[in-house]
This record gives sequence, C-alpha cells and structure tokens, in this order.
Amino acid sequence: GQAADAWISGSGWFNDLWADDPRFPTRHELDSVTGGRPAVLTRKDGHSAWLNTAALSAAGFRRDIPDPSGGVVDRDSGGEPSGVVREAASALAERMVPEPPDDAFTADVAAVLRDLARLGLTTVHTMDSARLFRALQRLHDAGRLPIRVVWNFPQAELGAAIAMGVRSGYGDERLRVWGVKSFLDGSLGSRTAEMLDGGGVTGIPQGELVELVRRCAVAELNVCLHAIGDAAVRRALDALQPFGRVWRLWRPRIEHAQCVHRDDVPRFAASGVIASMQPLHAVSDREMVEKLWPGRVEASYAWGAIARAGAVLAFGSDAPVDSAAPLLGIDAATTWRRRSGWYPELALSRPAALRAYSHGVAYAAGMERLTGRLRKGLQCDLTVLDSSGVVATVVGGTVVWRR
Repeated sequence: GQAADAWISGSGWFNDLWADDPRFPTRHELDSVTGGRPAVLTRKDGHSAWLNTAALSAAGFRRDIPDPSGGVVDRDSGGEPSGVVREAASALAERMVPEPPDDAFTADVAAVLRDLARLGLTTVHTMDSARLFRALQRLHDAGRLPIRVVWNFPQAELGAAIAMGVRSGYGDERLRVWGVKSFLDGSLGSRTAEMLDGGGVTGIPQGELVELVRRCAVAELNVCLHAIGDAAVRRALDALQPFGRVWRLWRPRIEHAQCVHRDDVPRFAASGVIASMQPLHAVSDREMVEKLWPGRVEASYAWGAIARAGAVLAFGSDAPVDSAAPLLGIDAATTWRRRSGWYPELALSRPAALRAYSHGVAYAAGMERLTGRLRKGLQCDLTVLDSSGVVATVVGGTVVWRR
C-alpha cells in the first residue's frame, strides 16, 4: 500500500560472510531489485550503507561532488559513486529515510525492551538519538519501561545539554541520562578503523577531542569515546589522561577498544578509563582480524590483558551489531576463546566475565550503589537461569519476564 516512490530501508548485510565474493556491493545490484525506489541498506556494523542509484541521487552523492567531511563515497573507475558510502556519508544517507510516526516508533521501542528482558537483561545502556529518549520518557511515564535504561546522547546534542545544565545521573532509577557519545574512528568491517600504521577514518580531530573532554569534565557529563583501531584508542587515552578523577561520578569510557597497542594496555587503569567492550565481536570478526590486522591479532579483543592490568571492564553487545544475549557474550569471553584456540590467554574466567556484565556495567553508569551485585541494601535485579537458558528476569524485586 506504499507509494511507488516510498523509501526502502534495512540493515544487516555483512559482505565478509559472502564466501564466494566478499567484495563490497554496487548500486547496480540493488537497482535490479528495488524498482526505482530509493533504497538505503546499512551494513551490520552501522558504519557503511549500500545505496541504489535513486538514493545516491537523492542524497546528493554525484561524480562532481567531493566526499563529505569525515565520510567516504566509494567510486567506480569512472569516478561515479559505486553504491557504498561510509562513516559520515553513511549517516547522511540514513537521515534521508523518512522516519515512522511517533506512536509506531514508541511501540517498536517497547517491543525491543520486552525482547531484552526476555534475554535476561535488567539494565541496558543505549547510545542513540533524542527521538529515542522522547520515546523512553513516554514509556516511563506510562509505567511501561520493563528494565532500566541509561541513555547516552550523540555529540551533536552536547551544546544543548551543557546550556541546560544536564549532568550525568539526571533522572531516576529506571531512566537515567549519562553522557555523550563521540566517534574517534570507524570500524574494522568497513575498513575505517584508525590504525597506527595508517589508514582508517578520523571521526574527530585530536584538538577537538581534547576540547570535547574538557567541556564534558567541566560540565560533569561523562564521555563514551568510540575507538576501534589502535591509533584511535591511543588518541582517546591521550585526551582522557590529564583529567584523572575530576568528580565523583567521572567514569570516562572507551567504547569497543578492539585493537590496543601493548604499550597502552596499562593506561586504562592508570587513567581510570573503563574498557566498554563486546565479547561477541571477536567471534564475528576473527577472520577479518587475521586478514586485515596481521601482526596485531594478539592485541585484538584483549579482555584478559586489559583486566589483568587493573582496568574496569564493562561488557555489552553493541546490538543490533551482535546479539544482545549476555549468556552468548559470557561464553565468547570465556570458553569460546579457549575452544577456538584463538589467543586463549586473552580469555576471562566465568566470574570475571559475569562481573564485567554486571558490576562493571553498573559502575560505568555510576549505579554501583544501586545495582550490579547481589548484596543486602542493593536493588533486587537478577536473572534466573536453568540449563536451557533464561527462566525469569527480575528488576527491582518485580518479575518483568518469565518463561
């Protein structure tokens, strides 16, 4: 029933699993199945998008137009956009897709939260738009937030947040504002991670990053710095190191930290920087790492080394990039690493992995006096398991999901 010119959107394509031909796709392949409608399909990692010819035209990606700042437009041998756009160019394309109405969007958010409760999650941290925060507030007002949500806002909203005096921890036990998300580089899968030997995309120059961290420290807002390549991780640590513990709830974190130079591993603990990592990424990325980061494999997804150096680990999923199921993540961080024989010395014990999924995540949002452990005086947040998986999820003493 949609108009003939309605946009087509989707996500999840993963060319590295296309065994016969793992190259990046082209607009012509998408043209053949989209009937002239503009189509934008986001890659699994969220850092690239595949556009057909109509979408490229609508977004203004043309032969005679240079790449946007912080973005890359793939081009064919004649200089025409070939169909894949990366980083800032991908974000620009995704903004072209019309958004669903508020009611439908809020209903979708409610469904996702129910799914997360079913997986055994009692708290989630999200890095997303102001629109999501509005939907979360509507659900909270209606008593329809089944689990705790910690919201981190995009860097573009920082000026408004500072002007309003918003500080980390604003909200209540169910919906909490925490910090600002900033991108230092791209991703491994989109070939845009910033590496010490060159290559990648710089999301924010170092001078701007230092000023961002300073502004946030003064405003008592936390920072969540996306850094995947070893150069981006080093830049994040360089920017955070001078600030130490500027106030009680200063919990700066590096998101992903997928490749860390061995010289930088001790710097997390020394600067009080949390390593916010996603164990399932290692399972998905192993073949890519061996292909794209030769000589750095032993420094990739190095949970064990970072934990032994004294840093706080906060584990998550980066869903929908990988499954949000914490049981799968715990397996990846522990037995999968040993089963696969892929640098098993970087694996964690099950108690350490569980701590990273519970106390570490609570600490990362300044909630360690509220939740994150089974202790007298803390909230009764727990996941009930049997041999086949999650039986029930309890938040604040209330059963929010049961099998």
